[in-house]
Amino acid sequence: MSIDAERLWVGIGLLGQGMFAIRLIVQWAVSERRGRPMIPIAFWWFSIAGGLCLLAYSVWRMDPVFILGQSMGLLIYMRNLALERRSDEA
Repeated sequence: MSIDAERLWVGIGLLGQGMFAIRLIVQWAVSERRGRPMIPIAFWWFSIAGGLCLLAYSVWRMDPVFILGQSMGLLIYMRNLALERRSDEA
């Protein structure tokens, strides 16, 4: 594998980590603004985006522990997003 390909994959992994950091900043900002703990929809979207990037990175690294962890996390993030959408429709 070339250095350029490796840099690309490391960049994808770092992007995923960045998405996870942003989701926490968004959650914190919304909670501070409202004066109580809140989990906004953006939290779940950033979680899914970060999880997909990290899953792709873990597949490239062929790391079964990382693959399993990210796969399970993605299922939970998507389920929570679906539950949020259902509660908005009700």
